[in-house]
Amino acid sequence: MITRKKFLRQTSALVAGSFLPLNFNRKITDRLNGKRITILYTNDTHARIDPFPENVRSFAGLGGIARRASLVKKVRTQEEHVLLLDGGDVFQGTPWFEVYGGRVDLELMTEMQYDAMVIGNHEFDRGLDGFAEAAQKAGFPILASNYITRNTPMNPFIQRQIVKEFDGFRIGIFGLGIEFNGIVDAKLHGSVSSHDPVTVARRGVESLREFHFCDYVICLSHLGFQYQNGRIDDITLAKMVPDIDLIIGGHTHTFLDRPFLQENPSGKTTIISQMGHSGVWVGRIDLDISGTNENPAFQSRYYVIDGKS
Repeated sequence: MITRKKFLRQTSALVAGSFLPLNFNRKITDRLNGKRITILYTNDTHARIDPFPENVRSFAGLGGIARRASLVKKVRTQEEHVLLLDGGDVFQGTPWFEVYGGRVDLELMTEMQYDAMVIGNHEFDRGLDGFAEAAQKAGFPILASNYITRNTPMNPFIQRQIVKEFDGFRIGIFGLGIEFNGIVDAKLHGSVSSHDPVTVARRGVESLREFHFCDYVICLSHLGFQYQNGRIDDITLAKMVPDIDLIIGGHTHTFLDRPFLQENPSGKTTIISQMGHSGVWVGRIDLDISGTNENPAFQSRYYVIDGKS
């Protein structure tokens, strides 16, 4: 494993200019001819700074944060409005986390100019002080609407929601962390408490729509895509909460090669997507904002981060 200092220097150079070859499968069509917003997203990257080794059984040679940085840079040169989001569990999984506790991941995500991430359960792996130490490297919002963090080391680094505006089109983004019971040890989350994600989501969407005048609402969710045990998941959330336009998920490591579409209580469609794990896929959704603000047309695809042309 190369040193942290050398890797940061090499990756910063990639962010600044040069590009690695990437597999740009599924070429974007010209169906969206007007103004658009491009949303790039990851989830459960799990400290996969380097690509997977070539000799492993699954995902051999895939991933790597330098390649992801190169992709993001390239898309930004092609598109005027780009959002870069993450569905949580940046921490845990490789020696990079064991040595640096997530600081390198958040520092490199800051270099890539991530717009926001939701906190995942593994962000608690080193307790509240460990999270706070690493979060000092995050130059972007970390979201969790349903966690109460008052009077804890986590509190200065957590936000409930943010609003981004592009050509007058307002996008509200809020985050939902997974319920702690059976997932996060009480010794790790300490006095941070988790509240019902459905109730919190309803209030959050209402706030973003009615008080912040958002045209589009994104939920960054670390609840998980789908369960059979009654735990709240992304599909259940979409069924129960009106007016969420897009859920970018995490936790269950689900590879969705196309978004799952779920009708919500407002009679509209909620788009649900998730990009597996370890940064081997990066998702992309293009929103057409040239017409009405109601149900903008979208185009979706994903990139396989394999270093090939």
